[in-house]
Amino acid sequence: MIKRQLWPVGLFCSPWPEQALRANIHCQISLALNRIYTEWYPSKGYSFNITNSTSYDQYYVHGRTVFDVMVRLTDDIFNTYIRKTGTVNPYYAEYCDGKSVTCPGLKQWGTVTLANQGRSALSILKYYYGSNIEIIRTNNIQSIPQSYPGSPLRQGSTGAAVFTLQRQLNRITKDYPFLGLLTVDGIFGRKMTETVKKFQKQFNLTADGVVGRSTWYKISYIYVSVKDLAELTSEGETFSGTLPDGSWNFGSSVLKQGSTGSEVEQVQFWLSTLAQYESRIPSVTVDGVYGSGTAAAVRAFQRRYGLTVDGIVGRTTWTELYDQFRSIQSDNGTPNAYPGTALRQGSSGQNVRLVQFWLKIARTVYSSLNNVTVDGIFGSSTAAAVRRFQTYFGLTSDGVVGRTTWNKLYEVYNDIANRLLSPSLRPGEYPGVLRNGSTGTAVRELQFYLYLMSAYQSSIPSVSIDGRFGAATEAAVRAYQRFAGLTVDGIVGRKTWDSLYGKASALRSSGPVVTLKRLPYPGTPLTVGTDSSAVLYYTLLLQRIAYYYDSVASPALSSQYTQETANATASAQELLGLPATGVADAETWTAVEALSLQLAAFTPNPDRHPGQGPDYPDRAMKEGSVGADVRLIEGWLNDRSQLYCEEDYVADNAAFGPEDTAAVKDTQRRASLEPNGVVDRPTWAALRAQSHTACDSCTEEG
Repeated sequence: MIKRQLWPVGLFCSPWPEQALRANIHCQISLALNRIYTEWYPSKGYSFNITNSTSYDQYYVHGRTVFDVMVRLTDDIFNTYIRKTGTVNPYYAEYCDGKSVTCPGLKQWGTVTLANQGRSALSILKYYYGSNIEIIRTNNIQSIPQSYPGSPLRQGSTGAAVFTLQRQLNRITKDYPFLGLLTVDGIFGRKMTETVKKFQKQFNLTADGVVGRSTWYKISYIYVSVKDLAELTSEGETFSGTLPDGSWNFGSSVLKQGSTGSEVEQVQFWLSTLAQYESRIPSVTVDGVYGSGTAAAVRAFQRRYGLTVDGIVGRTTWTELYDQFRSIQSDNGTPNAYPGTALRQGSSGQNVRLVQFWLKIARTVYSSLNNVTVDGIFGSSTAAAVRRFQTYFGLTSDGVVGRTTWNKLYEVYNDIANRLLSPSLRPGEYPGVLRNGSTGTAVRELQFYLYLMSAYQSSIPSVSIDGRFGAATEAAVRAYQRFAGLTVDGIVGRKTWDSLYGKASALRSSGPVVTLKRLPYPGTPLTVGTDSSAVLYYTLLLQRIAYYYDSVASPALSSQYTQETANATASAQELLGLPATGVADAETWTAVEALSLQLAAFTPNPDRHPGQGPDYPDRAMKEGSVGADVRLIEGWLNDRSQLYCEEDYVADNAAFGPEDTAAVKDTQRRASLEPNGVVDRPTWAALRAQSHTACDSCTEEG
């Protein structure tokens, strides 16, 4: 996604129905993002990303007067875009006014008629673009990207940029077969040099086999063209990542008191993690034995999340446990991603707990590994267990969890969780010949790698991971062999196995695709008396907002929509510029969820963010806050006092007191922000800007 700077604001009259306005804004945002995602103009040699001309894509006039409703709606949905189901790229949502100009996409005046018929914005978009359209909200807001790596790539180059080129060239080869398929391994070899030369000759570039800026963007342009990524007929970019490791795999059985094994350890680990964030859930020992303590923790969890309180983990409880655990992980950063710094003896925290848990699960398959206690403290026993793991898997045995050890630990854990490994085989170890009719764990592992490859390479069909080598698996093996330039016989010998494992390992190293768990709007407004899981989710959203904004009341977490909830809703509606009805209608639900998830995305992880610089520290500060970030704020406030003589200095003591609150309110008033005395992201930016203005006015004498 990109910063909020391109959204068009013309064309609309204030009497238009809101759902028509929303549909139009969605498609305009998506079209702009598609242009940027595909680097449409840079790939044609231009220095800009968007034209500022309605003849081509968007038009924006800075400072132009617009209707309040447009400001409100655009602020609400600026971080949304349209995509086709099963793809990741912003959809090329072509549109026109439908009167003076016609086009195959959305007709702007036609949206008014559809909205007046009672259609929602999504229904209107599906009317024009097809039923497989969905609206996605993202918190991944960043600068406009430049994909070119900055320096030419040539024979001998390696890395992600080479991998991208190989994947794109292979897709182009489907339309230009003479180029020849490449092995997608991130290594720029001799064969790739020849392919690049053929491509350059075909498209009138200097045929030197070196991918400089011109060749890079020409490959990008042709790739976008052959996939129709900038057309209504877009082939689309598909998802990538690994299988989820929290799927329910026990048929009709359940986990209960007396159960043992790795699945019990999984439940205990989730519970012990949740206990750190929810005081009503007691912590448990991760020992694989479902005793009375585990049953009590399960009952507390079920009570807390509105499930049947029986102390038994069936599909519903398992899924809710997993979703809540992943939601916490998502709040704290990218789940299961390497934390950026090595973990060693003396380290502590959630990342250490994760390492210990992965070691414990690995031991359920590889019995020669050491057992560890999952306590978040990297002591001598954890270091010994790490060294033993490293030795077993051929890594440097130093007892330090760097990136390579972290990735191998996660690979082993993920493969065990997805039932891909047998006790005698390591991940990727050749299991012997597999062919049509084969069954068992080795076939599941094969199918997993094929599944992963199919997410990146459209010529390889997706397969079910069921441990049975049937016709579908054979077809996928043949497709992979054809793709990799191997003998196409549908039989998995050592060469096919090693090639497949190598490519799948390279792809999965980026980690899984994870999102926060969200619930859809229930379809009818939430009012006093409503009792449902949607209310519980909604009160959680309100609580998060209330943590950051004093003006918003914090309701009790409950599945019952009480008068207290209504009062909190009204305070949130006032903050969001909505009618303060106390009723959570569709508009309120969407706005509350958007703000709450935005705040959740900026929650810091103490394990991964040990220090803060001048950038916003990803947490709001108010009276009572202390620390280095408060000291920085006080410095900015005192800088401002040099410029605004009527404002007093504040104590430079790193403690947010009443005088800090008053000075922050003055800053907010000058920046036309709500004067609430809370330093959130906009206020932080205003403080920094105003303090710089003050410093710019200073002379050497004063």
